[in-house]
Amino acid sequence: MKVATYNVNGINGRLDVLLRWLKTDKPDIVCLQELKAADDRFPKKEIERAGYGAIWHGQKSWNGVAILAREREPLRTRKGLPGDPDGTGSRYIEAAIDGLLIGCLYLPNGNPAPGPKFEAKLKWFRRLNAYAADLLDLDIPVVLAGDFNVMPIDLDVYKPERWHDDALFRPEVRKAYANLIAQGWTDAIRHLHPQERIYTFWKYWRNSFERDAGLRIDHVLLSPMVAPWLRKASVCLTPRGWEHTSDHAPVMIELELPERSPSAS
Repeated sequence: MKVATYNVNGINGRLDVLLRWLKTDKPDIVCLQELKAADDRFPKKEIERAGYGAIWHGQKSWNGVAILAREREPLRTRKGLPGDPDGTGSRYIEAAIDGLLIGCLYLPNGNPAPGPKFEAKLKWFRRLNAYAADLLDLDIPVVLAGDFNVMPIDLDVYKPERWHDDALFRPEVRKAYANLIAQGWTDAIRHLHPQERIYTFWKYWRNSFERDAGLRIDHVLLSPMVAPWLRKASVCLTPRGWEHTSDHAPVMIELELPERSPSAS
């Protein structure tokens, strides 16, 4: 099973890019971020024609998350994190698909830091960590995927010395991510590529993508039950080179799910 996360940076403006990638790589489950579209502007018909069922949590002009499932319908289990102050953030959605619980998230950027936006980011991260711990207590197969807006270690950023004061790289944010991993989650990319410099985001200017001057801020985390099923984890670089594309590239993992017994079907 192929599970992917992709910050599309505007689903309607870059719908042709998304559909082209879906047709090319055929992921089974996709977590999308930064839809930048209200609920009634989500391109449901186009996504369905591409062979995917979908659930989404939109917001006009900002944020927005969605989960797609190939040739099946995701069963929504949650919209928003417990303790979120209101329902307008559109940063978390969750679904049950083929025995997996999939959480799709878009963590706040937090800049400028320090400041109110940075404090809001840390509060959101604390709510995520608390809920992630609750998910682990359920002892079920869970995948948390999305744009975390954090580079966990120096290896995850081009020229880290330039980012020390940025909200994506400040010690408080990296510690929050480390605390999340310490609960028992497996960072799929870093687990299979412990020493490799891998990026998922490149700014649009100064030929950042061509120079590979990027950041790794899109992550796929696996619960202890899922981690042994991991076979591959990579960044789909080709779509980042297409015209009018997102500044992110999709991250995709491949899982070898155990066969279900006849009594479980």
